[in-house]
Amino acid sequence: MAVDVKVRDLCWGPHKRRRIIEAISFDVQAGTTTAIVGANGAGKSTLLRSIYRQNRPDQGQVLVGGQDVWQVPARDVARLIAAVLQEATPDFAFTVREVVAMGRLPHRDALLARSKEDEAIIEQALSDFELIDLADRPFSTLSGGEKQRSLLARAIVQQPQLVVLDEPTNHLDIRHQLEIVQTLRRLRLTVLVTLHDLNLAAALADQVLVMRGGRICALGPPETVLTPDTIRAAFDVAAHIDCHPRTGRPRFSFDLLS
Repeated sequence: MAVDVKVRDLCWGPHKRRRIIEAISFDVQAGTTTAIVGANGAGKSTLLRSIYRQNRPDQGQVLVGGQDVWQVPARDVARLIAAVLQEATPDFAFTVREVVAMGRLPHRDALLARSKEDEAIIEQALSDFELIDLADRPFSTLSGGEKQRSLLARAIVQQPQLVVLDEPTNHLDIRHQLEIVQTLRRLRLTVLVTLHDLNLAAALADQVLVMRGGRICALGPPETVLTPDTIRAAFDVAAHIDCHPRTGRPRFSFDLLS
């Protein structure tokens, strides 16, 4: 079941005089996708870390389904939120199936073996992400794209109500990028995702949050937010926009500012 997300006046920095994100507030409706975009260093990944409970905010709240994620036990948060990050992927000493199965841990008693329900959920995720043929391979032997798909499958196996994705299409070819987009839509979860590709953000997101310098500079539907002026302010490039002939969503090309 998807949940709504409310972020209120969120601030975080390594010390009080150096805030990386400042006064961040926005809402995400249950079952929708919000893409967070901005130049490198804008604060996108830092924002996500406070949402999925890695960096405790200096002030502000993160409410997921009405629960403040910083006020409930970590195990409860693990049943609520799944995160797939862009940091260097560790080379787990496990098979792909074992890595994907880790997503069931928040739902299990440590003393009990996996149930038939657990096994069915794991098999379905392996199928959805085209990992059946790789299931018994050591995770460390996979390509970057195969590892990313395995970690996405692990997140879905967790059966979260909110999925937080930091550049999930890194290392993926075009076909698998499209499959990830289709899978996220089919699952109808609440999704927060950072993306560098504005065309992908416009195609995937119900709303786009544009960041610059640790603050929100625009928020709303892609067709109203991703304007030439906003893109210039956020990325320091000139944007040329037309409509995709099939979807009607905005489509972009870019030039350096003269």
